[in-house]
Amino acid sequence: MIDREAVRNNANYLRRVRPIDPEEIAEYIEGSPHPAVVRETLREEAFDLRLREREDGTFVPVPDEPVEPPGWAPEALPEAYSLAVEDLLVGEFGANWHRGESGDRLRTTIRQLKADYLYGNDVTYDRIAAFGYAIYHLPGYYAAIGYVLDDLVENRLLDRQLRVLDVGAGVGGPALGLHDYLPEDAVVEYHAIEPSANAEVLDSLLTATDRNFRTSVYREPVESFLGMEDAGSRSTALASAERLDGPIDLVLLGNVLSELSEPASVVAELGSLLAADGSLLALAPADLHTATELREVERAVTEDGSDLTVYAPTLRLWSGMTPSDRGWSFDVASDLAVPAFQARLDEAAARGPEDEPGEFINVDVQFAYSILRTDGARRVDVQASVDRCAPLSASEDHVTDRVNLLVVKLSHDLSEGGNGVYKIGDGSQRVEHYAVCTRETELNRHLREADYGAVVFIENGLVLWNDDEEAYNVVVDAETVVDLVAP
Repeated sequence: MIDREAVRNNANYLRRVRPIDPEEIAEYIEGSPHPAVVRETLREEAFDLRLREREDGTFVPVPDEPVEPPGWAPEALPEAYSLAVEDLLVGEFGANWHRGESGDRLRTTIRQLKADYLYGNDVTYDRIAAFGYAIYHLPGYYAAIGYVLDDLVENRLLDRQLRVLDVGAGVGGPALGLHDYLPEDAVVEYHAIEPSANAEVLDSLLTATDRNFRTSVYREPVESFLGMEDAGSRSTALASAERLDGPIDLVLLGNVLSELSEPASVVAELGSLLAADGSLLALAPADLHTATELREVERAVTEDGSDLTVYAPTLRLWSGMTPSDRGWSFDVASDLAVPAFQARLDEAAARGPEDEPGEFINVDVQFAYSILRTDGARRVDVQASVDRCAPLSASEDHVTDRVNLLVVKLSHDLSEGGNGVYKIGDGSQRVEHYAVCTRETELNRHLREADYGAVVFIENGLVLWNDDEEAYNVVVDAETVVDLVAP
């Protein structure tokens, strides 16, 4: 049995002097343990010691500076991951996995997965479904996570040392995206909860991560992991924190809320596991069912008295007010290149003369998301006031009036050409609101140019009721000024 405390003490001393060499430490430990034993002990203690292992086998301190913006804008799923997926498919079905019976089974499975997501049906992930999920969803989920992490990094809220809990980790899209988003000098203790057959694909793909991205996979439902199924269990936070070796810096819920029977209860319990400066990040597909369910959960867990508050993107700009509109809002990023495994499966599909190719191609990056925290931090620290603007909750009183508004831009252009249409919110709205630009000028161009989640001040916007959409339109025209308050 090695003296762990002696290893820790020597490591803490040497970190101030030079890279920590297991062979050197072995000389200072009673009994002269083998350097390989010292190295493994250092690996096990590295996270708590804030050390990372270099390729030469020595250990150095993790920098204290938070993660800097990496300029995340992937053009494709990295080739290493694409090849890993194809290797799994070849290993399971053979070199012609995309043809014959196996190809037909995979295409049928993907069609069923798409239908289940669209209509909100329960999804069962057997081994074939796990492969179909990886083929169709891995690239987009890989890309989406980085765009959401940007919201934290811009305020220097993502440390280089992270303890992560990925709930419903699937086949690893968010995990691989997080791995590639972080700098090489980061250290991650990654815990994944995935009870389905997806875990087998996840385990395989995680082998592509580096030595300082240490992984554990728990094959059980999140409710079981949290102790929610045992009414007589100890405190959920206490029991789970012991399994995780400490509080969590980043909880990920990637496209899993719609598959939980009580998502709000699960999110509330997960919030109790967060470190004081930790974040809970939930992702959902952009479709109506899953995106609006994410907003329902967000609102349920951040109601008055909750420790969880909204960091981004649906900021509450009016103190004491909460939204009750439908809440369908999602971001859109650039499409990815088509990965080879999608192209092969799609090209091998039987089609009639009028059938279009592309049924099994999915390179869109469209996602709804919510970031919650317990420290009250918000991506943008701005607040609306009645002496400068009106809340959207009062729009009924201002129909045909021109008003000033402080709002968050919650969509890209939703029009199909012509006048630009953008969903807006301020945290008080009771029904949907859209800013409609009927004439762009130099003074209102920020409505179009602002990114998703930006805060803008609309001066002299015309409020109208849209019977067809049962929503309010705020007309932005030549008389309107739009200022960018926070990008």
